[in-house]
Amino acid sequence: MSDPHERMHVGEALQAISTSAVENVPGADYASITVRHGDGRLETAASTSDLTREADALQYELQQGPCYAAVTDRELILLNDVASDPTFPDYGPRAAQLGIGSQVALQFAHPGNRRAGLNLYSSHRGAFTRDSLQIAEMFGTHAAIVLGYARSADTLGEAVQTRQDIGTAIGIVMERYQIDRDRAFEYLVRLSQDANVKLREIARRVSEGVENGGAEGDVEDSDTRHSN
Repeated sequence: MSDPHERMHVGEALQAISTSAVENVPGADYASITVRHGDGRLETAASTSDLTREADALQYELQQGPCYAAVTDRELILLNDVASDPTFPDYGPRAAQLGIGSQVALQFAHPGNRRAGLNLYSSHRGAFTRDSLQIAEMFGTHAAIVLGYARSADTLGEAVQTRQDIGTAIGIVMERYQIDRDRAFEYLVRLSQDANVKLREIARRVSEGVENGGAEGDVEDSDTRHSN
């Protein structure tokens, strides 16, 4: 029998990952982690709100939705308009009634018939981007290691380092241009897109002083493009 203290520590770690995912994944308002046990039972192992638990439970009941699909037969599901997307016709309208506009579910490592998934929810339609998915994968990897589904210290170290680099880079841009966290992140995303380089690499360059960014006008131009 597993140690109850160990289970508690795992639960706390998964909760911290869910909370951090909401803070760092662009577009995410809520998050949860679903685990499918060997007997097929589904469990929400961590959640940042009552809404996520309700939405998860609805998908378990219907056996339909991104959360359910991610722990059964698909590795990644993105719905940027939950209400109108025809992929899950029973779940979509009911999810919209709960106030969900967009949703991402990401499956991570699954030994045997055990699987788990990171679920991200947004109140807005069109909330998730390519960068959202890249960062979500990092949190999925971290959760997999906590659950013992992946045991590579190198992988965990890389995931943690990426998160630290992104946080550091955001802080540097905020101080450099005297802007808030959201604008700083949008600026890094734009640098990533313009250079066609992954966000984590841009963040590393900024953190190490290799990437000095653009001028203040570039930040203003980025705001103008986002507002159009």
